[in-house]
Amino acid sequence: MRALATLLLTTTLAACGFQLRGSYALPFNTLYIGVPETAELHAQIRRNVEAGSATKVVSTATEAEASLNVLSDRPQKNILSLDASGRVREFQLVRTFSFRVVDAKGGVMIAPSQIVIRRDISFSDAQVLSKEAEEVLLWRDIQNDLVQQLLRRLAAAKPATSDKAR
Repeated sequence: MRALATLLLTTTLAACGFQLRGSYALPFNTLYIGVPETAELHAQIRRNVEAGSATKVVSTATEAEASLNVLSDRPQKNILSLDASGRVREFQLVRTFSFRVVDAKGGVMIAPSQIVIRRDISFSDAQVLSKEAEEVLLWRDIQNDLVQQLLRRLAAAKPATSDKAR
């Protein structure tokens, strides 16, 4: 009975298109990441691409079938609310990441796109150290979310159009 239930559950999941998170079928075999190789973001994108797909990350754009060009990457910390005495009660952490993907001939695979991720965090003068640690964790969570969203968009990339990238 247990084997039958397991088989039924497996069949149901396979039929609905379930796929383990982190496994992507990217439409290119090699990818150049336009982020400095020493950056944490580069390492995280590289690790996720190579672990979750057959695509290899290369060190130069000339040897890549596709190039991920980062147009901007802006982290911001905005005041969200103040208490009655004018002290900050909440912050909003925002990361705005703009990018595009072009093929080896300069054709656009993903037009300039933007990923915006927001997280709210409360603040207390009495708990400064713990709130700083929480903020570090939230920034790390934002980056993880950014990489996952980026990989989903890379997996949905279409072959290049006839327009040349500028």
